[in-house]
Amino acid sequence: MNTNFLHTDFIIIGAGAAGLFAAGKLTQLGKTVRIIDSEDKPGKKILISGGGYCNFTNIHTSPSHFISDNPHFCTSALSRYSPYQFIELVEQYHIPYHEKVLGQMFCDTSARDIVKMLMFEINQNKLILELQCKVQSVTKSDIFFVHTNKGIYSSQSVIVSSGGLSIPKMGASCIGYDIALSFGHTIIPTKPGLVPLIVQAETFPYSDLAGLSIQSEIQTEESPIFKEGLLFTHKGLSGPAILQASSYMNHINSVTINTLIDPSNYAKIAQGDFGKMDWKNALSTIFPKRFAYAWAQYHKQCETYSHYSEKTRKLFAEQLMNWQPIIAGNEGYSKAEVTVGGVNTKELSSKTMMSNKIPNLYFIGEVVDVTGHLGGYNFQWAWASANAISISSN
Repeated sequence: MNTNFLHTDFIIIGAGAAGLFAAGKLTQLGKTVRIIDSEDKPGKKILISGGGYCNFTNIHTSPSHFISDNPHFCTSALSRYSPYQFIELVEQYHIPYHEKVLGQMFCDTSARDIVKMLMFEINQNKLILELQCKVQSVTKSDIFFVHTNKGIYSSQSVIVSSGGLSIPKMGASCIGYDIALSFGHTIIPTKPGLVPLIVQAETFPYSDLAGLSIQSEIQTEESPIFKEGLLFTHKGLSGPAILQASSYMNHINSVTINTLIDPSNYAKIAQGDFGKMDWKNALSTIFPKRFAYAWAQYHKQCETYSHYSEKTRKLFAEQLMNWQPIIAGNEGYSKAEVTVGGVNTKELSSKTMMSNKIPNLYFIGEVVDVTGHLGGYNFQWAWASANAISISSN
């Protein structure tokens, strides 16, 4: 790593996925780069992603997998850097990987393999890496000045890849938004995304079911249908389907859960042959016993199967298909995997990620108002948005 230059072509604020990838691309073009990060090592959020195995992309990536106030903005960057291009890079470094479910690509061994690869991609002779260095502000005259707790650094261009507000213990802060606002940008209101939901405890015995998972279809007023697992927690609900839906939630009480995703189970409940079996035991032929018993008790369905008419059984089945738990909130940024909202993309170039207001000021990754679904999409946005800068700088 070279420390013989003070002024650089680029300063990158944030040593996460987008920042490291941008540094690799730019230093390979011969640009000098200073990366500034408040943490003690680069790529800390990468290391904990995917349970430590880093779900580094998703082969099904398309603009439909992203949330934004300006939904077409991400199309340009995503079209110019595909998941297969990143997979090809992973293969060049002989990193073993596998497809888990729904197009999600994971490392076989460790997320450390991805961080090592990103660091190796950076031309170290063109890099200064400033760790445990907190950015306080950015100003501009003819060039940019980045004010930090370690001093003031200058550059021709600044890339803000500081991430969002999720997982503050990993160094998340509002500095990216503050920089944007200081240069006249607007921020689409932020909120926790991919986050567990808190449910009113008195409405269902969620804590008694903590750790239990069932398959479901979940939808909010604004979201598509997510058909994945639902997980009960001590505070409410989590699991892939809930996390997906949470990113779309703007109103409390706006989630609908279908627990009868197999059509044959509707018929089994409404027209089954369970005779004098208790209703809760009939339900347990479809659901885990703990859930079946809790559901029957909560809904006061305490009689035998044959006690209920077919019309009543159909109503019970419809309850299971249209469950609307009373949501009290979510577990906040500390448990959120991403931040929804961010720098207004209507003020950025979709081709270069450069500010339309300030030349040579760029915003990439999570700090931008582009939020992916669960399953590698946010990493692909990091790679694609960083790549957009390198194309414009070539």
